[in-house]
Amino acid sequence: MDILIIIFFSYISGSIPFGLLLTKIYSDKDIRKIGSGNIGATNVLRLGNKYLAAFTLILDALKGFLPVVITQFFFQEYIYISALTAFLGHLFPVWLKFKGGKGVATYLGILFAFSYGLGFLFIFVWITVALIFKYSSLSSIFATMSVFIISLVRETFQLIIITNNNLRESNLYNILFIFLILIIFTHRKNISNLKNKTEKKIKI
Repeated sequence: MDILIIIFFSYISGSIPFGLLLTKIYSDKDIRKIGSGNIGATNVLRLGNKYLAAFTLILDALKGFLPVVITQFFFQEYIYISALTAFLGHLFPVWLKFKGGKGVATYLGILFAFSYGLGFLFIFVWITVALIFKYSSLSSIFATMSVFIISLVRETFQLIIITNNNLRESNLYNILFIFLILIIFTHRKNISNLKNKTEKKIKI
C-alpha cells in the first residue's frame, strides 16, 4: 500500500503543468500554441518574459524535488520509484492527455534531492554549453550525459557519493542511466532539428 501511495503522490506532483498554468494566468495565452508547443520553461521564455520562465523553471524543479525528499523522509527505500514516477508525471500528465514537457527542470529538481553536487554539476554544464552553442536542447543533453558519466566514473572506482541518504553510487548510477535515456527520448525531435540545422537558438 505504501508504494502505491508514493507512486500516486509523486505522479500527481510531477504532472502539474506549471508552464501552462502560469502563462494562462499572466498572459492569457496557451503555451502549447507558441513556439515548440512545449509546456516547459524554455518555451515560456519565447513569450519574452524571463521572470515567468524562471518561475516556471523553479516550480517544475520543485515538483521533482519535493516528492523525492518527502519519500526519503518516510520511505527511504522507495526514493528512486518516487523520482521516476514524478518525472514520468511531467512527461505524461493525465491533465493534458499525457502530452507533457521534456522533463529537464523536473530532472534537475530530482538531482538536487539526490545530491547537491550533481545538481550544481548539471547547472554548470548546461550554462557552459548554452553560452557556447545557444541551444537549450543540446545543453540539456550534454548536462544529463555529464551527470551520468561522472556517476559512471565513480562507479568504476567504487566510490561512495555524498547523498542525503548515503546510497551507494551503483544504485544512483542505475537510475541516472534511465533518466539519460528518457531525456534523449524527449529530445528526439530536437536532435533531428540539430542535425538538419533547424533547431531554434535561445537568447541568453
